[in-house]
Amino acid sequence: ALSAQTEAPFYEEWWFLLVIALSSLILILLVVFALVLHGQSKKYKNCSTGKTISNVEESVTLDNGGFTALELNSRHLNI
Repeated sequence: ALSAQTEAPFYEEWWFLLVIALSSLILILLVVFALVLHGQSKKYKNCSTGKTISNVEESVTLDNGGFTALELNSRHLNI
């Protein structure tokens, strides 16, 4: 008696298993990315439209009219 099906079914082939594994990996990465973005948007939703940032900026006063300056070149260090 000969079997009517001599080849393995497609779901046991190496290429099908590889496609399923890669598709699962992409799906997991998309879910993780969506959860991270959702968490970030919730974190920033609690802040009120930049009021916290503006309060921090207003509390910093600079001597040269609001511009920060890097003065490393004008300093001479004695070694």
